Amino acid sequence: MRFRIPPRPRRSSLAAVAALALAAATAATATAAEPAADSGRPGDLVAALPSAFHPLPGQPTGTRAWKIHYRSTTADGAPNVVSGTVIVPQDGRTGPRPLVTYAVGTVGMGDSCAPSNNLPYGTAMEANLIQQLTLRGWAVVVTDYEGLGTPGVHTYTVGPSAGHAVLDAARAATRLPEAGLPADTPIGIMGYSQGGQAGSWAAELQGSYAPELKVKGTATGGVPADLREVADFNNGSYGAGLIFMAAAGQDAAFPELKLDSYLNPAGKALVDGMKDGCVAIDAIAGSFKRISDLTTRNPLDQPDWQARLNQSRLGRTAPAAPVFQYHALGDELIPYAVGRQLRSEWCAKGADVEWDTVWVGEHVSGVITHSLAAGNWLADRFAGRATHPNCP
Repeated sequence: MRFRIPPRPRRSSLAAVAALALAAATAATATAAEPAADSGRPGDLVAALPSAFHPLPGQPTGTRAWKIHYRSTTADGAPNVVSGTVIVPQDGRTGPRPLVTYAVGTVGMGDSCAPSNNLPYGTAMEANLIQQLTLRGWAVVVTDYEGLGTPGVHTYTVGPSAGHAVLDAARAATRLPEAGLPADTPIGIMGYSQGGQAGSWAAELQGSYAPELKVKGTATGGVPADLREVADFNNGSYGAGLIFMAAAGQDAAFPELKLDSYLNPAGKALVDGMKDGCVAIDAIAGSFKRISDLTTRNPLDQPDWQARLNQSRLGRTAPAAPVFQYHALGDELIPYAVGRQLRSEWCAKGADVEWDTVWVGEHVSGVITHSLAAGNWLADRFAGRATHPNCP
């Protein structure tokens, strides 16, 4: 029998996101001095400290949590250190339990926005979705991604870096003795929006980068699989701020792109502010602006920018494990056609893909309305049940 969670009363999705993001921007963020990326294996623990997990301020969850720093890899293959949070239910269960490596959607670029700085205080935007997983008895590890909560600028939307961080978070969780997760723990990958990109990159990279992980399946939605298409779609629209956040993230990963050389004074002021801001403020600050409003020339027209954005394009490698991919037909931020194209490319390469269209709703509501379906699909994978691919 599948686990079912009673529905919660719904609030306006955009209002909820804005309120939680503003709360996250003010959450306490004091951390110990950050460790350096020295020698060691990807996924090795550098530090671990007791933390907490609260979906809402003060709400008990019956879990233990640790903030971790672990070794990972940049998009260009250099070692780095990433932070994250390991959460384990204290439900009296003995023996192995599944682990979900969870990739959050866009929270912003400032360190105060990092999940590990908000999960202890009940101000993390996707904490209720994470709780749905711990209520099933699953452990969860949540990466902060490169540069979010650690030194440097967050490499927002740089797919290979995010995929490494997601996979290495799972490695790190199994290497944390207190968590009680053996090396052969069954693992699921989950994420939506930015997290959908990160989780999908983890799925594509797993066979070559972390083949020892026992990944049973990946559930991702609202995936920005082609950043150039997403940028064209959002230029001058409600989601235009995400273009400039993504440009700052790419520039952080690849300084030779020299983003500042393309920005006019208004563009420099906007991007500088975004590097310390959280998503509600950043998205509002950049909304309805066009690239031409904030630049002296469009960096996306340049071959070096196009090559780096192409480096983050998904669809070239079939995930080794099955995939559940979903996308809202009315998605106003990530075009539905971009998600469908990724599905087609994975299917053409022989991947086991179950595709689901979210017929009612938009981008933010898609993760809420389909969280139960994604969790049930992962439960079937952990139980060893047959998949139901529906490639064309």
